[in-house]
Amino acid sequence: MKQDGILRVGIIGTGWIADKAAITLNGLSNCEAYAVGSRTKETAEAFANNYGIPHAYGSYSELIADPDVDLVYIGTPHSHHYDVTREALLADKPCLVEKAFMANARQTEDILSLAHQRRVFIAEAIWTRYQPAVGIVRDLIFSGRIGQPRLLTATLGYSMGDKPRIMRPDLCGGALLDLGVYALNFARMFTASPEAPSSPEILTIDGTCVKSATGMDLTNAMTLVLSDGMLCNLQSSAACVGDNIGVIAGTEGNLIIDNINNPQTIIVNGPDRTYVETIHVPHQITGYEYQFLACRQALIDGLLEPREMPHDETLYIMQLMDGLRQKWGVRYPMD
Repeated sequence: MKQDGILRVGIIGTGWIADKAAITLNGLSNCEAYAVGSRTKETAEAFANNYGIPHAYGSYSELIADPDVDLVYIGTPHSHHYDVTREALLADKPCLVEKAFMANARQTEDILSLAHQRRVFIAEAIWTRYQPAVGIVRDLIFSGRIGQPRLLTATLGYSMGDKPRIMRPDLCGGALLDLGVYALNFARMFTASPEAPSSPEILTIDGTCVKSATGMDLTNAMTLVLSDGMLCNLQSSAACVGDNIGVIAGTEGNLIIDNINNPQTIIVNGPDRTYVETIHVPHQITGYEYQFLACRQALIDGLLEPREMPHDETLYIMQLMDGLRQKWGVRYPMD
């Protein structure tokens, strides 16, 4: 970053998630949507004109080569993360890579190893990990407001029709990497205490899925049993409109999170489900701002990973998803 302290972000990709990134960055004073890269100059220029982005490149390589880009935000489908992230790291460019981080754990290990070797910052853009709701819910749990947590449930479902990124194996289709990753992260975020960040050991993980004609998981269910006696029931679906609610149930009450994908309210209930209070999260631009701000702070502090989503956790989630896909027989060409 230059002396003005503004994080200049180069956006790779021009899909809907890149739209959201551009909107977010345009709402921040200390981060800037500085450049966009696409596979064609025309697409990049159209995107840049729409969002007032100063620089448009007709290839990812040109954006990566721009010396004024402080952070490369990779918003392509997860099937295409590996090659462009590797190129950016070899150019010593810090990266923020959309979830799912890579197609599988093997690619994840390779990319993280390269980042560590070159001492270049890299982060997974799993936006829910960076949001203020994380701290609010953790404080409620670990202050004993609901007693000892015993059951966690989380559902995330969107009716996506036959979108290629859901149906095609070469695009790492299915609900798991697109939606189930949020449910798994929800469980991991709220089963560890701040004093002991490592979650209780997962003793067993199992699940089942309903597949598309192309062999991708359209709807899935996952069950995790933890070493502290807690059970997590998780579901994700690309075939229906889910309630998207998360519930953390303890011996003295429960917490109801209205949307595990972008929490806005947390309802606290006491014994016998008696209502206690509703907590609202702070006003936000889109909810994506927190991951960009976290990256900016980590770069200022000279870190190689964000505090909110350590590399070990990114790899562990990918390993869990690999194991589930293996059970279900869901395979991608890059496996």
